[in-house]
Amino acid sequence: MQAFILDPGAEPEQILAAASGGGWTVTSILVTHAHFDHVLGVQGLVETTGAPFLMHPDGVKLLERVPEVSQRWLGIDFPAPPQPDGFISEGDTVEAGGFTFRVVDTPGHSPGGICLIGEGEAFVGDTLFEGSIGRTDLPGADYEVLMTSICEKLLPLDDDTVLYTGHGPATTVGVERKTNPFILQLSN
Repeated sequence: MQAFILDPGAEPEQILAAASGGGWTVTSILVTHAHFDHVLGVQGLVETTGAPFLMHPDGVKLLERVPEVSQRWLGIDFPAPPQPDGFISEGDTVEAGGFTFRVVDTPGHSPGGICLIGEGEAFVGDTLFEGSIGRTDLPGADYEVLMTSICEKLLPLDDDTVLYTGHGPATTVGVERKTNPFILQLSN
C-alpha cells in the first residue's frame, strides 16, 4: 500500500522501518513547513526511497537556512536538506493508502505553512496545538496571519475533525473552539 511521509524531523531509519513493517511503499515526502525539526530526516528518506520531496514554495528560503538555524539553536551541524522536487499549495490534493487530503495554505507560524485536510481528520503541523498555537516569535512568523489561517481554514471544519499536530497530542476542532485560549480571545 502507498504512503507519504509527513514532517520527518529526524531518524529516517526508524521511519523507514515503521513503513516497511506496515507494508507501506513511500510515494512522497511532504513537510507542513520548513523548520529544521520538521525536515532533518528528509535527506536520508529521499536517498533511500527515491520518493519526491514536496513542500510549499514559500518555505524554500527557510529550508535553505536549516544548517544555520540548527547550529544556532542546537549547536549541531546538520547538512542542508535537499531542494524540493516539486511544490504543493492551496487546492492541490495528496493521495496515499486510499485516502485523499486537500492542501490548504496556513502561513503564520512560518512562510509556506500548509495543512492537509482529509475526511474527518487533518494534519496541521505547527499551525495549531492542543490548547495553543504555533510560535510567532520566529523569523517570518506573524501572529495575525496565523490567526487568520486558523480561523479561515481550520475552525470551519466539523467539530469532530481530529487534528494531528506537529508536536503533542491530537485534538479536535470542537475542543479547540471551546477551550483554546488563543481562539477564545478572538470572541471577546
